[in-house]
Amino acid sequence: MRFGKLSALASVMTAAVTLAAPAHADVDTDFANQVHVYGIYGPRDYNAWLAKITCERLGNGVDTNAEKSAVFVSHNLQQGTSTSQTWQFLAAAIDTYCPEQQPVLAAVAGPKRSD
Repeated sequence: MRFGKLSALASVMTAAVTLAAPAHADVDTDFANQVHVYGIYGPRDYNAWLAKITCERLGNGVDTNAEKSAVFVSHNLQQGTSTSQTWQFLAAAIDTYCPEQQPVLAAVAGPKRSD
């Protein structure tokens, strides 16, 4: 009898795990879907990796502004990607993986500086 209860419990647990809805969406998939809207395709894992590396470079000061970050992104996206798509990718990367870097994008949209 005890074996029967354990077996039934195991079946119920297996069904619950199998049928359970995910607690949250996969961020990398959401990012891939976003850049697909911009016509940027490629392996989901690669694009997510590139976006995360872009954020890391901004956070560590390797790229000191959005223009430098856009150059890095453009060199690593698929050949033929437009300038507009490069900036859309960068904005999506920041929105998704490092929203604390929003001021970097805002600085590009701000008044022109005379360096």
